[in-house]
Amino acid sequence: MRRRTLLTAPLAAALVGGCSPQRDPVLRLMVPNAPGSGYDITARTVATALDVDGVRRDVEVFNLPGAGGMIGLRRLVYEHGNGALMMLMGLGLVGAQHTAPISVTLDAVTPIARLIEEPEVVVVTRDAPLRTFDDLVTAWRADPAGLAVGGGSSPGGPDHLATMLIARAAGIAPSSVRYTEHDGGGVLLAAVLSRRVAFGVSSLGELGGQIDSGQLRVLATTGGGRAAGVEAPTLREAGLDVVFMNWRGLVAPPGLGPAQLAALTTVVSGVRGSATWQRAVAGHRWTDAPLTGAEFGAFLRRQNDRMIRILGELGLPA
Repeated sequence: MRRRTLLTAPLAAALVGGCSPQRDPVLRLMVPNAPGSGYDITARTVATALDVDGVRRDVEVFNLPGAGGMIGLRRLVYEHGNGALMMLMGLGLVGAQHTAPISVTLDAVTPIARLIEEPEVVVVTRDAPLRTFDDLVTAWRADPAGLAVGGGSSPGGPDHLATMLIARAAGIAPSSVRYTEHDGGGVLLAAVLSRRVAFGVSSLGELGGQIDSGQLRVLATTGGGRAAGVEAPTLREAGLDVVFMNWRGLVAPPGLGPAQLAALTTVVSGVRGSATWQRAVAGHRWTDAPLTGAEFGAFLRRQNDRMIRILGELGLPA
């Protein structure tokens, strides 16, 4: 990451006899969980696209993990009126509002844009004894409390919800599932490779490199259709009536003025028009899923209502 040198720019301009032009404030992107997570990968991809294609230079990405993203959300709400800050978020943060002991919600933020969608994948190591999804379901039904499953999200997050929905569809009581929480896909990957969990559930983009290299085998995907470049059935093809998609987007602090909101919307438009971003979307096997402003705000409300319903159906706190 580039180091900021804001103090030297005016001095350099003065030495050549000119005045320093007024610059936009440095745009900061907060990641409310650990490096290597899906949020982190997406935020750094956004920053790279902005910089490489000249939309916005020197975008600063920083991590503020904790409580399933709620520490970051609390900080964002505190930054009332700050038009130079956005936070990368997604379905996991919608769920964390209901499961983490921090009393702040997404109702307080300024919705900017949804960016992408992607399916979850059910993965094992290359040499795992579970060779097919049918093998996994058989072993899981026989000993749901003994077969540990790992996810890169906290309760209410996409990996956790996908796991519980799969279990319920397979006839396994969600309350009996031995789900182990990890702070993002990077930490989950280590747990899967070291066999601390029997299988993992995570977003495709977070584990794509290890899937392509053959370190991980995909037993099933959660989308409505097969994932590009992944030789594995969907859950429906495997006999379970489950379709589940994760998504990610950007929100900003409350209290922004019209000019600040317009500036951030322009930045997001620049991201989506960037050739660097479009190549990254294809490379990560993401699906471009744009929603902006009021439409994204309405989507967040619908997602929250759906989250409350699903948590209630699963017998989890909401």
